[in-house]
Amino acid sequence: MNIDCATETSSVCLANNEIPISISINPSQKDTAAWLHFAINDLLKKEKLFLQQLDAIAVTEGPGSYTGLRVGMATAKGLCYALNKPLITINTLYLMAFAAKKTRHEFLCPMIDARRMEVFTAVFDYDMNLKLGPTNLILSETSFKDILEKHFTVFFGSGSIKLQAIMKHSHASFAKVEVNAESMTPVSYTKYKGQEFADLAYSQPFYGKDFHSLSN
Repeated sequence: MNIDCATETSSVCLANNEIPISISINPSQKDTAAWLHFAINDLLKKEKLFLQQLDAIAVTEGPGSYTGLRVGMATAKGLCYALNKPLITINTLYLMAFAAKKTRHEFLCPMIDARRMEVFTAVFDYDMNLKLGPTNLILSETSFKDILEKHFTVFFGSGSIKLQAIMKHSHASFAKVEVNAESMTPVSYTKYKGQEFADLAYSQPFYGKDFHSLSN
């Protein structure tokens, strides 16, 4: 099961290996805490499954909404503890970039709005190698100048709207990339196969204020 409460919407997706089975999306993040457990229960009933049949639970660890991250992580950890199942955590910026590979750009730059002109961001190449960040960045007309001189780069996510208003570089493009719990499926399955499990006791949300390895 995949849980994403990091950005503008909250969602839960059941999957069989790398194939999504069923998804529930809440467009309003304000009531995530009240919505999430009912959504999980409803999805399981819909697919005639029991919690004990889950092999692992994956959750986006951040950066993103403080409240959403806390709710998602607490729910995932609680279920893993009660069911004795492994926990998988996925960095939100990595997930966004993975979903944006379909744009076929050389470099991928996810952006999460962090108020005013600040964003949480990172830059990946098409093979998902980290080229910049993750970092908090205050946007300006010269942001990403060195990267854009050499690489065609696509910017996306809630924070990219602010950059689009001031960015004039010909190597910069902007796209709308949908990311939710369904997008997590190939990433979480790869981690499950490789037994890349998070420490259930010590895992916590990454709020985006300090450097955080995307391999965790």
